Amino acid sequence: MTIETFIDILAQRPNHALRFQYQPGRWVGANYHLTEVKHLQIDSVDCGAGTDSWNETLLQLWESPSEAEKTEYMTASKILSILQRVNEMRAFDLASEVKIEYGNDTFHTAQLFIHSIETGNQQIDVLLGVQPVACKAEEACGIPATSNATAANACAPGSGCC
Repeated sequence: MTIETFIDILAQRPNHALRFQYQPGRWVGANYHLTEVKHLQIDSVDCGAGTDSWNETLLQLWESPSEAEKTEYMTASKILSILQRVNEMRAFDLASEVKIEYGNDTFHTAQLFIHSIETGNQQIDVLLGVQPVACKAEEACGIPATSNATAANACAPGSGCC
């Protein structure tokens, strides 16, 4: 999902509570804060010597221990005001993919993709997930387009690919 689409969804429901599900049935606490907005420029070279570049926007969430008892989630308008302030300081690439960076005592810090967004009467639920890694040079490495597990094994060190 692009940052532009994410902002548009928030703008359509400014008074809705904004919740983030980082694993099925597990939610970022209502005591979260948006602590950092990162504009990332990725410039990569894959194992087949292919190059690529793209931009990403990373929103970092953190749960405040001093507000652990908080039960009301931040509203979409609050996040929008933060994002608008950031955009004034460092303009967004509106086509960049937005990711959420989050971790807690029982979940390792990770960059999570927005899998989907569900809206209800009073909340916006952002459902997060991970994407498996894959060999980006499958054709150059002779990896058949089957499963990610097969691709991961075929592009292992010593396989002649990576």
